[in-house]
Amino acid sequence: MVQANADLAARLKQQLKELRARIERRDVLLDTVRGAHATLDPQRVANWIVLQAGKWIPAPCWAIVANDLDGQPTMLADQGITPDVGPSLWGAATWVLKHGREFFSADLSQDARMTGQVSGTVVAFPLACRGRVIGALVGVDPEPSSAMPPLTGPILNSLRSILEPPAIALDNALMVQRAEALSVTDDLTRLYNSRYLNQVLRRETKRASRSGRPLSLLFMDLDGFKQVNDTYGHLCGSQALVEAAALIRGCARETDVVARFGGDEFSLILPDTGREGAVSVAERILERVDEHTFLAEDGLAVRLTASIGVATLPDVAGSAEELIRAADMAMYRVKESGKNGIHVAATDEESPPAPVEPMTRSGESRTPPKKN
Repeated sequence: MVQANADLAARLKQQLKELRARIERRDVLLDTVRGAHATLDPQRVANWIVLQAGKWIPAPCWAIVANDLDGQPTMLADQGITPDVGPSLWGAATWVLKHGREFFSADLSQDARMTGQVSGTVVAFPLACRGRVIGALVGVDPEPSSAMPPLTGPILNSLRSILEPPAIALDNALMVQRAEALSVTDDLTRLYNSRYLNQVLRRETKRASRSGRPLSLLFMDLDGFKQVNDTYGHLCGSQALVEAAALIRGCARETDVVARFGGDEFSLILPDTGREGAVSVAERILERVDEHTFLAEDGLAVRLTASIGVATLPDVAGSAEELIRAADMAMYRVKESGKNGIHVAATDEESPPAPVEPMTRSGESRTPPKKN
C-alpha cells in the first residue's frame, strides 16, 4: 500500500514491481504502438504520451519539450504543470535535449547539474528516434525526495523500450508538421509565402462574406530596394528583406497573416479589420520602415521607405481575386505619385489619386510628413 505522505522516490519504490509487470506486458506494448500512431498531430501524440507517463510513474506534473522549426525548445504537451515548477521542468528538459540521456534527481536545489531557482524531484527521459533525440519527457514533483528515484537496471531498460514507439510516432508527426510548414513558408524571411497567402485569403474572404465582417488586405513594396542590391550586393539585399520582414511582422496581430508576396513585395491579411484599422496598421509599418536603419550590423546605414496599398472587403471587392487586384493597384498608385505613402482603394479607380494629405476619405493617398 502506497503511503499518502511518501515522497516521489518512495512512492515509486513501492510501485516498482507493479510498474515493471505492467510495461513489460505484450498487450500494453501493442496498445502503446497503436495509441501513439493514431494521429499525425504532434500535440495529440505528445498529449497521449504525457497521459501514459502519468499512469506509469506517480509524478504529479508531466510535460514533453521538443525543438521547434527554429531550433528553440517548446512545450508540446503538459499535465499538472504550474508556474512554480516551470524552472525545474525547463532545466531538466534542456539538460536531456543537450546530453541525450536520462536525468533523475532527488532534489534539484542540491543538484550540481542545475543552476537557478530549481527544486523538487525530477525524472526525465530522452525521446530518441533514428539515432537522435527529438524531445524530452519530464516528470516533476515539487517536493524533494529523500533518495534518488529508483529507476535503474531492468526497469529502466523496460521504460526505454516502451518509450521507443511513441518517440517514433512523435518524430513522424513532427516531420509532417515541419514539411507542411516549410511548404507555406518563405525560405529567406520565414514569413508565409504567396501560396499560403492565396489559400488563407480565399478562406477569409468566404468567412467575411458569410459573417458580414470586414476583411482588409495590405500590399506593400520597399522603395529603392533595387539600389541596395545594385550598390551593396544581393547578400545585403537579402539581409535588408529579413529586417523589413521583422518590422512588418512586429506591426501585425497574432490573427493577421504576414507574407512575402515576392521580391521586395509583402502582404498582410487583416481579418475583422475595416478601412480605418487597416490604415492604422499601414501607417505603423510606414513609420517603422522610415525610422529603421537597415544593415547597421554590416556597418552600413541604409534607409528605405515603403509604398502601401489598402483594400477592404466589402468596400471595393467581393472576392479574393478582386481584393488582391484592388490592393495591388492601390500600391502602384502610391508608386506613381511619389512613393513613401499609403493609398486606399476606392470603388472607382479611374480618376487619379487625391492630393497628398492626411487620409479622410476612401481613395485618398497620404505620405508621412518630411523630417527636418
